[in-house]
Amino acid sequence: MQKIIIIGPAHPLRGGLASFNERMALELKKDNNQVQLFSFSLQYPSLLFPGKTQFSTEPPPENIEIHSIINSINPLNWIGVGNRIRKIRPDIVIFRYWIPFMSPCFGTIARIIRKNNFTKILCIADNILPHEKRLADKLLTNYFIKPIDGFITMSDKVTNDLLQFHSDKPIKHAIHPLYDNFGSLISKEVAREKLNLDKSKKILLFFGFIRAYKGLDLLIKAMADTRIKSENHLLLIAGEFYQDKQPYLDLIKSLQLEGSIKIVDDFIPDSMVRYYCCAADVIVQPYKNATQSGVTPLAYHFEKPMIVTNVGGLPSMVVDGETGLVCEPNPESIADQIVNYFQKGEEFFIPSLIKEKTKFSWYNFTKNIQSLANDIQK
Repeated sequence: MQKIIIIGPAHPLRGGLASFNERMALELKKDNNQVQLFSFSLQYPSLLFPGKTQFSTEPPPENIEIHSIINSINPLNWIGVGNRIRKIRPDIVIFRYWIPFMSPCFGTIARIIRKNNFTKILCIADNILPHEKRLADKLLTNYFIKPIDGFITMSDKVTNDLLQFHSDKPIKHAIHPLYDNFGSLISKEVAREKLNLDKSKKILLFFGFIRAYKGLDLLIKAMADTRIKSENHLLLIAGEFYQDKQPYLDLIKSLQLEGSIKIVDDFIPDSMVRYYCCAADVIVQPYKNATQSGVTPLAYHFEKPMIVTNVGGLPSMVVDGETGLVCEPNPESIADQIVNYFQKGEEFFIPSLIKEKTKFSWYNFTKNIQSLANDIQK
């Protein structure tokens, strides 16, 4: 039995990172480990948060010990949190790193924990360098990386970015596990009835918050392809806009796609995720750049084929022609693969999806964490 502390978002904060951390805590507890989550009392100042709210309306997860005590912009708080964890003397601390903004906070806490000369400090790196780059990114990231003993990465892109900073620290690659905490599969008919969607249409789903790098504009342009437009397909966009929505609305209007696109401009709560996934015929990720995506393991869990662009770690998670289709990040290639997909049909991909999803287990993921910790000598 080990004492393990995870540092990153958790309930009442919302989003994929929080869901991942909570699910990981439950998996680590299966080996009789004592697991705590140290989350934020303040994650982002309101001025820096692009969404409507940072907080979930869902009930808290059961059987997880969560301490919402980290203030991301208060150095005195970082010292207090660091000293608290240092005195606990956990066997392992796992930082969840996704943005350089957290580097001063996380880097300071990690340095204080190290003073106990006992705790192994690991990082699960979603990104090392952000999708939307800023001047001080490398400086901030380097400050965070220095006190970390070892890293888990989930794409070659993140591994290569990490090697720009330190090539001497142990790195383990692990497959992003399934988001299996959003409920079980339901029929397409039930899901569409719940969402009041036309049961006769072919529905393409774009899921998750909207930012420029995710390429929603490319997908909208692909929907204007005459081969797709003539089939009367529906693009369902389910996610909150983290940038100005108007350019997308203007694009839809200019392409005369108002009847072919439905926008749900809101964060999709955990209890509703399965309805959107199961209502779709295919999930499309038209990203312009990427590391890995949490949407992919979500699609695997609900056995939903994908169309993804050939960027970052996306094509390594989708078996082209078997669990989905890979295209180039431009409207023409996306449209070609949409047409190709519906010619093959959803059922063509299901057997491979069912087989491939077994690789995305939480057991395998947490065993990589334990293996990395065992490789580090203190």
